[in-house]
Formats: sequence, C-alpha cells, structure tokens
Amino acid sequence: MKNEKIRKQLHRKTRVRSKIIQKSAYPRLTVFRSNKHIYAQIIDDFKMHTLISESDSSLKDKQLTSTDKAKLVGKALAEKIKKKNIKQVVFDRGHYTYNGRIKALAEAVRESGITI
Repeated sequence: MKNEKIRKQLHRKTRVRSKIIQKSAYPRLTVFRSNKHIYAQIIDDFKMHTLISESDSSLKDKQLTSTDKAKLVGKALAEKIKKKNIKQVVFDRGHYTYNGRIKALAEAVRESGITI
C-alpha cells in the first residue's frame, strides 16, 4: 500500500514537472510541504542551480497557523525575487494539490507583483 502511494506521487510529480520544464524559459518556483514546515525554492533549470530559497523555519512567531506561515514565506520569497530582478516564474506544485498552504504561498507571491 505504501509503495503504491509513493508510486502515484512520483507519477504526478513527473507529469507536472515534465510539462513545466519543456515549455518554460523562466525560473521554476518549486514547493515542498512537510507536516510542520513549508519550503520554497527558485531554480534555474538550464544552469541546474538554486537561485533563492525560503522556509517558515526562520519565522519567530509560533502562534500563526500553517496557512499564515505559508503566506509570510510567499511574501518573503517575492521580496528576494524582486531583488534578483526576476519578473516571472513558473509554479511547480510537485505532487501536491493546489489548495491550502500551497495555494496560500502562490497567491502571496502573486500579490507581491511576481507573475506566475
């Protein structure tokens, strides 16, 4: 059962990522979500190099909900993106569905002026 779940996750991740990498000349915003934290990276696929990374482990306020932390991570990531003069990125959700913390992070980046 566990192997079947992992196989399905890997299939979704591969399907989403193959569509993104083939068609995009922009850096990729990829998200990893654990039970406690959320991590986001900006990756240049041509150079195979991580340009920017951000996570909620650096946040000091422990009283926030996980969705609020994801919004703060999105805003902090957008500020770093602006400093690097990147105007547009491609969102890679991995095998996660686009709701909850993933959606909150993406919407916070969009609200800060970055085109996804």
